[in-house]
Amino acid sequence: MYAIHEPLDENVVKPVAQAYLDYTPSPLRTAIHNFFGNIEDFFSGVNGLLQGKLDKAGHDFGRVMVNTGFGVLGLIDIASDADIPRGGEDFGQTFGHWGIAQGPYLFIPLIGPSSFRDGSGLLVRIAASPVLYIPAWEVRTVLEILGPIDLRASLIGTTSLVEQAALDRYTFIRRSYLQRRQYEVYDGQPPPVKDEDD
Repeated sequence: MYAIHEPLDENVVKPVAQAYLDYTPSPLRTAIHNFFGNIEDFFSGVNGLLQGKLDKAGHDFGRVMVNTGFGVLGLIDIASDADIPRGGEDFGQTFGHWGIAQGPYLFIPLIGPSSFRDGSGLLVRIAASPVLYIPAWEVRTVLEILGPIDLRASLIGTTSLVEQAALDRYTFIRRSYLQRRQYEVYDGQPPPVKDEDD
C-alpha cells in the first residue's frame, strides 16, 4: 500500500498541495485552515466527553463557540489568540481509551499511516462530517476537495523532514506513527514496555 501511495502522493497530491501553497493568498489559506480546524475542535470536544476528559472537552467546545460566534463561522481563530488550548482528541484515541486494541498497522493510500483502531475511528469521523450534510452539492464538493488539500499542504514540511532524516522511510513513518498514537492515547504517559523476559 505504501508503494502505491508514494508515487501517487509524489506525482499528484503533493504538487497540487504545493500549488495551493504557492498560488492561494496566505489570508485565504489561513481562513480555510481555521474553518476545518473549527470542525476538528468540535469533534475533539465530543471525544473529550466520551473519554471523560471534561477540561479538554470544555476547552474544545469553548474554542468552537468563540470561533464560530466571533470568528465568522471559524474563519478567524480568535480562541488561539485568547490562549484556549486545543484538546486534539479523536475517535481512535477514544477507542484506545475504552480499551480497544490498536490492531495491525495499516498504510492507506492517499490517507497515510493508520491502524485498525484508528482507521475505524476515521470512518466514524468521516461519516459524521457536517460537510457531507450541506445540501448545496457545489459547496459540499468544494469543501470535500479543499479539506484534504489543506491537510496535505500543512504536511509539506513534515514530508521534507522524513525524506532527509530516514534511510528507510516506510519503517521511519511506521515507528513514528505508532509511538505518537500510543503517546496520544495515554496523554503522554504510556505504560512501560514489557520486557520479553518478564
